Amino acid sequence: MKAKPSLYEKVEQFVIQAFTRAGNPKDILHSQRTVFWLERLEPDADETLRIAAVAHDIERAFRDPDLYRIIGTSPKGFRDPAFLKAHSEKGAEIIGDFLEKEKAPPEDVECVKILVAGHEFEGSKEQNLIKDADSLSNFETHAQTFIELRAETFGKEKVRAKFDWMFNRISSPEARKIALPMYREATTALENRFR
Repeated sequence: MKAKPSLYEKVEQFVIQAFTRAGNPKDILHSQRTVFWLERLEPDADETLRIAAVAHDIERAFRDPDLYRIIGTSPKGFRDPAFLKAHSEKGAEIIGDFLEKEKAPPEDVECVKILVAGHEFEGSKEQNLIKDADSLSNFETHAQTFIELRAETFGKEKVRAKFDWMFNRISSPEARKIALPMYREATTALENRFR
């Protein structure tokens, strides 16, 4: 008899299906690698923290195209506070609705929503863990896409600012040490592309 999937496994499957439908396979890898880095930084991460890590960017699978206009028109680009707030809060709402449908305990639903809503900003120890794991995974899984595609659309300067921000927002000394060679590689590749 096959064991019932855990809540984490159900959330991971939801994330995979959502990004598959949206045609964003790199976001699946990004979500999974965020969990990998979370567990590297916090080996005792509980299920709620792991759920928030795998679902932290779920908004991307349901993105309103108008959100991209903020990036294009704002001098802050990908770092625009309105963009980051909309991304995080919509993601918290989406994963909260899913967890409620799965009959997750209300306190777990609320915890995950708080973690996802705060994953882009300096916050609690747990929010910072997800933020740091997100930055590591971003360099690992999305840097090339930003160099090859996003820089063409939004400009080299906005991509460079995104890389700087993704590195500088890392709280943990361990995560910064891991991220430094990734950051240097990404910024060098970006500069080389536009020589």
